Amino acid sequence: MSGIRRREFVILLGGGVAAAGPLAVRAQQPAVPVIGFLGATSAETSVKRLEAFRKGLKETGYIEGHNVAIEFRWAGREDRMPER
Repeated sequence: MSGIRRREFVILLGGGVAAAGPLAVRAQQPAVPVIGFLGATSAETSVKRLEAFRKGLKETGYIEGHNVAIEFRWAGREDRMPER
């Protein structure tokens, strides 16, 4: 390899290792459990229910954003929820 090509190769190789570094660190962190919450109406109309839900989680050792993630989805209207 000529001097310039070898230098370019080393720079590219070094850059690739640096870019992969943060990915390796992230991969070693434990996975955070994700809870799905499907609400019939909206977050605004379910404030008390959400407070009770979060309180129950906290009592069992789970704190949203710390050791558990919650994915919220809202139907917007109760009549849009399927009956069982």
